[in-house]
Amino acid sequence: MPNLRWQELLIIVLIVVLLFGAKRLPDAARGIGRSLRIFKAETKGLGDDQAPQAIESPAQEPPAVPTTEPRETTPGRTDT
Repeated sequence: MPNLRWQELLIIVLIVVLLFGAKRLPDAARGIGRSLRIFKAETKGLGDDQAPQAIESPAQEPPAVPTTEPRETTPGRTDT
């Protein structure tokens, strides 16, 4: 990320204040803060949900192969 000087930061802040207005700026910051808290809680919950599933679920065994006698494919022929 490029290094921003204090003059550039001041210009960015002024543009944000002009776009949103001084009255709506605190409300917008509050809304962003709430959204970040919700996002953080959900991502933490997602990580907690995945860990127990990996431990609790036993490894599935492959299906058993049926053991049957091989059948003759040609009638009357015997293998020796």
